[in-house]
Amino acid sequence: MKDQPDSAPRLAAAWQELVATARRTVTDGLVVGTSGNVSVRVGDLVLVTPSGVPYDRLGPDDLTAVDPDGRQVAGDLRPTSELPMHLAVYRTTAATAVVHTHAPHATAVSTLVPELPPIHYMAAALGGPVRVAPYALYGSDELARHMLDALRDRTGCLLRNHGTMVHGDSLGQALDRTAQLEWMCRVWLLARSVPGHTPGLLSAGQLDEAGARLSGYGQE
Repeated sequence: MKDQPDSAPRLAAAWQELVATARRTVTDGLVVGTSGNVSVRVGDLVLVTPSGVPYDRLGPDDLTAVDPDGRQVAGDLRPTSELPMHLAVYRTTAATAVVHTHAPHATAVSTLVPELPPIHYMAAALGGPVRVAPYALYGSDELARHMLDALRDRTGCLLRNHGTMVHGDSLGQALDRTAQLEWMCRVWLLARSVPGHTPGLLSAGQLDEAGARLSGYGQE
């Protein structure tokens, strides 16, 4: 940080966006209290929410950053306990943002199945059927390894008895994908709760077709 004075405005802007994203996870019902965490990669640094601090209390002076090895290089607040998962994503993908939540419907689904059934074509936006990583203690390297297996060829996964882990090219994209994942989990839970009926699911071919269509969705 001290050797990169020109990066200060860039880091400050990234931190402001990170805090705004973290607050959105609370207002959108994806997180209760301080139960989730958010990070963004800026050059060779990773900015990350600190451990155990309510997001509405975070200000510009609370910027928290680590290097790729997890060594803290900025801030006095301790980084999130889930740092191993965030760093594992950055080491193995081109992602620039990660959002982790304890979204209620997604967490419920993580206790029921090894993979979210393909109830909606938006699963294709995450790379295909969403896998559930086996349970491991939060903040552990074991959980990070399980998460990476579940994220193989995917941009999002569920963590058994825990929550969601999603990455993207920006904080906005990672948050949107998280919201879509929570919505799909809610839809599946609603559909399977109807007595005497079994939800209709999409085939692999249908998901592939949707994925091809989604790749050109939106504005350039």
